[in-house]
Amino acid sequence: MTTTLLADGDRTQDTVLPPPDRAEVENVSQFLATHHRQARLTAPDGTSTPIPGEVFAVLVTVVKALAQGAAVTVAPVSMRLTTSQAAQMLGISRPTLVRLLEDGEIPCEQPHRHRMLRLEDVLAFQRRRRATQRAVRPEATQQAVADSLHQDNVEGHTEALRKARHETH
Repeated sequence: MTTTLLADGDRTQDTVLPPPDRAEVENVSQFLATHHRQARLTAPDGTSTPIPGEVFAVLVTVVKALAQGAAVTVAPVSMRLTTSQAAQMLGISRPTLVRLLEDGEIPCEQPHRHRMLRLEDVLAFQRRRRATQRAVRPEATQQAVADSLHQDNVEGHTEALRKARHETH
């Protein structure tokens, strides 16, 4: 495991590589998939405590990724984000995020000089954006096929997708 100190100085980011023999991790993954109700963590001395649903969901995701041979990074995220953090999380530029804030697409607070965004608002926007992209994709692909852009003109296909996305906003 590799531990990195993050910019705020007191949080760590841990990256775990999958084990060479993934069979044990695959067994754990299958066990978790079938024992999702009333999961408990039991210590060697026999004491146990229930695992909250949010923690269980993270455990399932981590074990599944490791079983598939992927490395996993665990990093805490503040419930309030700066515009730079939110832009990075969304995979967009900070100026694009600021435009979205000014257009009212994502709520923000500006208690002092800098804008702050609630993590739940950023995640809600991300879910809406993905849903819109999923809804637009089949129509854009059908139009690309109709215009024969899927074979001959990659730039034209890209432009058709871009145009279809903007028409939904």
